[in-house]
Amino acid sequence: MKRIKNKSGNAIVTKKSKAESPDENDKDATSSVTTIEKVSITLQALQKRRLATAKSISEFPFNKKRVRVLSIVKEVPESRPGGVLYWMSRDARVQDNWALLYAQRLSLKLKLPLFVCYCLVPKFLNATLRHYKFLLDGLKEVDHECRELSIPFKLFLGSPLECIPEFVSSRKISAVVCDFSPLRVSQQWVEGIKNAIPRDVPFMQVDAHNLVPLWEASNKQEYGARTIRGKLNSKLAEFLTEFPPVLRHAYNKEVMLNCTAINWKGAETSIQCDRSVDAVEWAQPGYKAACSQLESFCLNRLRIFSEKRNDPTVNALSGLSPWFHFGQISVQRCVLEVMRFKPKYKASVESFCEEAIVRRELADNFCYYNEHYDNLKGLHAWAAKTLDDHRKDKRSPAYTLAEFEQAHTHDDLWNASQLQLVREGKMHGFLRMYWAKKILEWSSTPEEALEVAILLNDKYSLDGRDPNGYVGM
Repeated sequence: MKRIKNKSGNAIVTKKSKAESPDENDKDATSSVTTIEKVSITLQALQKRRLATAKSISEFPFNKKRVRVLSIVKEVPESRPGGVLYWMSRDARVQDNWALLYAQRLSLKLKLPLFVCYCLVPKFLNATLRHYKFLLDGLKEVDHECRELSIPFKLFLGSPLECIPEFVSSRKISAVVCDFSPLRVSQQWVEGIKNAIPRDVPFMQVDAHNLVPLWEASNKQEYGARTIRGKLNSKLAEFLTEFPPVLRHAYNKEVMLNCTAINWKGAETSIQCDRSVDAVEWAQPGYKAACSQLESFCLNRLRIFSEKRNDPTVNALSGLSPWFHFGQISVQRCVLEVMRFKPKYKASVESFCEEAIVRRELADNFCYYNEHYDNLKGLHAWAAKTLDDHRKDKRSPAYTLAEFEQAHTHDDLWNASQLQLVREGKMHGFLRMYWAKKILEWSSTPEEALEVAILLNDKYSLDGRDPNGYVGM
């Protein structure tokens, strides 16, 4: 039983549903196999599948449609022997990462060192300590795995616009590879770095987040799921493949000797954010925890996903969105694993793929092709007209931001949803629609409503500041 209090202090009791009770696959308390051992077995199985696909990325038929060259120059000059740099941003993981795989493929071909870096900006939109801790703990895992593979991982403190060009120049970096995000700040960073690094350095971008690279899926803003679904499905056979492994890098011996340990405590101290919103317990960061979450979903909740995914009282969802947002696990990996259960749970597998592929990649499409993705200028004409037609409607009640944030409304269900968001960093997707619509109903203007919804979602939700969030709001 779960109890939360509303504004009046009355307890709202949610009964634990049958689907939330442990079944034969989820009795961790009585199992002789520990969680750590389970994760280890899962990781070994995944690596076995990668190795069965190809011994290394050099032997894998890499689909070059995943890559687009951003620079004028395409060939690596002999005058720059420093190695290949993968600037990690949206996809903070080692394995199942098409951007890192491409960077290793290029460096192996040229027999050059390989570097991975991440730029930690001290302040980013409405990110709080909750988000930074999740990010940093995941990056610690990246650092550890990179060291095991003889790949130096660099954590730069500051803007990519300052850190990347400086490193490229000082190390005489041969080529730069980055991953892809459709959001405004990320796009500005990429454009700025393209103009700041030496002109003879090839700069390439790989979409490691979407199953079908965004620029391959569509060259325009799609109207909705019905218009993009066919385009995505027609390309899945080409892009929905198993991954080859990222392996120990053969040309990094010398650079690893000069690789110093990262000051993680100093990195956390440098953050300038709201520290009152701290980490949550239910979601542990990193690739290993993401794999554990994926396995738990496949074994315990996938069977009821199709039927119960819109029921907030039943634990039927994957819960993977925080790890998706921070790129700590590949959506493509999750789809591959879920599809292994299609003979048993066909409807649920198809429902999961609809949300993980079609709906999620539609959000990326919207944010990339619509510069006003986070304000009302980005609305379709019919939606803007509807809001304007009701702009002068009386709003009673009309709440302030503080009242929304503190869950001080007259609606117990809305308050419960907001409290869960604040305390747990998540909210059931079905309730999030109700939550956002009520903010519109109880706000003085549509502009104010959207601003409040985005602020609260970005501040508290672990998957805030994400294309899915902006489109949902």
